[in-house]
Amino acid sequence: MGSKSVRSMTAFGRAEASFATGTATWELRSVNHRYLEPHFRLPEAARPLETRLREALRKQLARGKLELGLTLKADTGEQTSVQVDEELVRALVSAAGRVSSQIDGPAPLNPLQLLQWPGVIAEPETDTEEQSSAILKAFREALEQLSANREREGAELRRFIETRLESIEVQVAEVRKLLPQILDAQREKLRTRLEELLDDLDRDRLEQEIVLLAQKADVDEELDRLDAHVAEARRVLKGGGAIGRRLDFLMQEFNREANTLSSKSVVTDTTQAAVELKVLIEQMREQVQNIE
Repeated sequence: MGSKSVRSMTAFGRAEASFATGTATWELRSVNHRYLEPHFRLPEAARPLETRLREALRKQLARGKLELGLTLKADTGEQTSVQVDEELVRALVSAAGRVSSQIDGPAPLNPLQLLQWPGVIAEPETDTEEQSSAILKAFREALEQLSANREREGAELRRFIETRLESIEVQVAEVRKLLPQILDAQREKLRTRLEELLDDLDRDRLEQEIVLLAQKADVDEELDRLDAHVAEARRVLKGGGAIGRRLDFLMQEFNREANTLSSKSVVTDTTQAAVELKVLIEQMREQVQNIE
């Protein structure tokens, strides 16, 4: 959790570890989610380890929906003979004989069916502690792989967002550069139209209306806040860690300023800038949903 990396919530991890009588294989998959939501699929033999597995997971990850599947496979590669419980077989044959005496004709007794009877073939004893160690070892390795993949994906997301932040800065700078001439042109246009239509309009009233319009068209505050949001987003990205929720909040703030800029637009230049800003913000917002 102390890492400064930006992490995605989408990743995969796989690892296995062997023990004397088999192999433990983990497959981990994670996707974006508001909270940390793990779903374990465990064989009965691994149920006692679930609490330890959840603790290890919480130490490594903060958010994401995870599917965590464990497969335990018995190792029969070196088994050269089958150990049969002959006492149990004799008891089964005896029982079958007693049953056959109660029916007409002999009861068929299939040797393969006998071998399938629970306990007839002796399973090699499993060292529970060794098996548990292998399960935990494979889980840690799969979790490390999952985390590494989340960091690689997160680095891509970080570059994507930083590129959009640069584009937002360009749009803000363009509008800021054009703002004085936009306001002057709008003022002159309004004065000319009003003078033509209303020669007898009170001059003081006309100036007041022009000032009000200029105030409405002045988007300096919105531009300043957009610059501040860009700086804050960069600071959050640099800090890394579980930053998805903070970035999501910033996307809402970006959008609010872009909407205000759009509502104040009195010329095509600011309207186009507002539209471009909304596109950039939406692109970032979609990617931010996948950041831990």
